[in-house]
Amino acid sequence: MDFQPSILRDGSPMESLEKQLLCPICLELFSKPVVILPCQHNLCRKCANDVFQAANPYWQSRGSVISGGRFRCPSCRHEVLLDRHGVYGLQRNLLVENIIDIYKQECSSRPLKKGEHPMCKEHEDERINIYCVTCEVPTCSMCKVFGAHKDCEVAPLQSIFQGQKSELNNCISMLVAGNDRIQTIISQLEDSCRSTEENSEAAKRELCARFDAFVALLEEKKTELLERIAREQEDKTSFVQGLIHKYKEQLEKSSRLVETAIQAMEETGGATFLMNAKQLIKTIVEASKGGRLEKIEQGYERMDAFSVSLEHLADAVRTLDFEPDEEDEFYEEVEEETEED
Repeated sequence: MDFQPSILRDGSPMESLEKQLLCPICLELFSKPVVILPCQHNLCRKCANDVFQAANPYWQSRGSVISGGRFRCPSCRHEVLLDRHGVYGLQRNLLVENIIDIYKQECSSRPLKKGEHPMCKEHEDERINIYCVTCEVPTCSMCKVFGAHKDCEVAPLQSIFQGQKSELNNCISMLVAGNDRIQTIISQLEDSCRSTEENSEAAKRELCARFDAFVALLEEKKTELLERIAREQEDKTSFVQGLIHKYKEQLEKSSRLVETAIQAMEETGGATFLMNAKQLIKTIVEASKGGRLEKIEQGYERMDAFSVSLEHLADAVRTLDFEPDEEDEFYEEVEEETEED
């Protein structure tokens, strides 16, 4: 980079420095990143790439099969040879970039020069130096004397400046305080949201536990009642099966007597028949008298006594709801009293 001796002669040092930091292509301050050419001159990378592309129209990208390209430095016309990376292969001038950063910081901290003071649009040679209180706009002295604000009330620009700057500062403080309050409310709402989620999960777990316990109680009661029905069934079927066994034994005895009586009826000899008939008749009569066994009552097989009504439990389940807390009950009582009045 060439630093000319004129930096010490022409104007202020900052103005001379600014001239040295101008890109010869775009005539603006070098923009990052700044590339340094083999001839030690500097260019914005974008400007260097534009010159390179103009000199090498067929070069497409860093991944191109073309090996490289060339162009001439716009400051000294020195020929610059580039490799396959094109402009991206040039070295960055970090020193110039740092100088530009320092220069921009210095310029931003400097007060406005005399020539940079806002000028009146109506009177181009007049600086804006007063404030029109009536129209609430800054203006110049000529506008007050001859122009649009000659009948308006004016005040020194600096006094209005300090007043409005103080007012703006107060507004900023109010806005910042308001933002802090809003942020506090947001944090409280977020905490409330998290607490609501946590409490909801706890309430769900408790509700599931209570219902599970209730279901377990119902299952236990159902098992108990089923066992009672099973015992009654066993008692009744055992008794009936005992009667069946007795009736079968009696039927078997009666069948044998019938066979014996039939055989006796087939006897043709009177003497032989009479020798056995009297005893046989006596045995049959006694068997018919003593053969009356126990019978079951009508409806013995019914199990109506084990019928269970669950309608009241069903009604209770249908009306099941969360218990209101004391605060809700208070508001309900107040509403009822208000309606009655």
